[in-house]
Amino acid sequence: MEQADQQKFPVRVGISHGDVNGISYEIILKTLNDTRILDFFTPVVYGSSKVASYYKKLLNFNEFNFHVIRSANQALPGRANLLNIVKEEIRIDMGQTTDDAGRAAFLSLEAATGDLQKGQIDALVTAPINKQNIQSRDFSFPGHTEYLTRKFGAGESLMLMVSNQVRIGVITGHVPLREVPGMVSRELILAKLSILDQALRVDFGIRKPRIAVFGLNPHAGDKGVIGQEEQQVIIPAIKQAFNQGILAFGPYAADGFFGSSSFNHFDGILAMFHDQGLIPFKTLSFKSGVNYTAGLPVVRTSPAHGTAFDLAGKNLASPDAFRESVYLAIDIARNRRMHSELTSDPLDAGEADTQDIETG
Repeated sequence: MEQADQQKFPVRVGISHGDVNGISYEIILKTLNDTRILDFFTPVVYGSSKVASYYKKLLNFNEFNFHVIRSANQALPGRANLLNIVKEEIRIDMGQTTDDAGRAAFLSLEAATGDLQKGQIDALVTAPINKQNIQSRDFSFPGHTEYLTRKFGAGESLMLMVSNQVRIGVITGHVPLREVPGMVSRELILAKLSILDQALRVDFGIRKPRIAVFGLNPHAGDKGVIGQEEQQVIIPAIKQAFNQGILAFGPYAADGFFGSSSFNHFDGILAMFHDQGLIPFKTLSFKSGVNYTAGLPVVRTSPAHGTAFDLAGKNLASPDAFRESVYLAIDIARNRRMHSELTSDPLDAGEADTQDIETG
């Protein structure tokens, strides 16, 4: 995006620091250490200056410094800003699951989402959490997606995996596989298709997105030979969506769909369950994939990988997926602003002004 557009649409991106014993600080620091990225956005890291200093030394980033602030409103453009959320000492046990790390991850996430609600930041990028140690009375969710869906009052959201090659959403997310068939309903498919269609149009700027829908059973049920869900639920949902103006097609068998490279002909894909969508996605885009939560009133992205405890402290973690998460958050925030401006009707204001003059 050109400099004039950047000035017109300045984006302040909050970053929750995730699990301090994983690779979060490594990928955050590696991303922000290349100061060229600061031309595109203003980062606000919700974390700990002490933990940041620890990882700075570990990575030998001696020239890098955070601008420590007390509120997001103090963030300076062109600087890597850090808001000290965790002021007490945190024991760093790299590669280990600890209660301290879980509490610190939650404090960061709560502070960042609070500022997102208040409009003090424009988008949120979440570094990976450990889904075990973050569990508490305040956080009892399978992951970020479910927490944010509840936090922002969205009836439904969609975990959408994004890369240069594909965009794959999943109808059922972090749930046991045995529960999936009972959850797949015509209403749920329609709701997720609507979210995906809207996200592709508004967040990604695609005028007439084409969406492929997978079947639930092997070979998409083989016309009822291998299960009835396709005939009774999925096909009727696709037809209803199409009649409502959503360009949905299918159901497709996931294996043949990716084996034949059919994914190149669609703007988005809707899988029935987690591994059906994420296995091909991570095969194609593991190093640069982004997890985007579609359907929220706010913008949230995350690298499509976990805490990578096995790499913690070894200076081996790639920042590529985290960097792509930042870029996608910036792009979506700008697209939403521009869409809002384009869809606001200036004639309404003009008519109101005319009416005021005539009756004044």
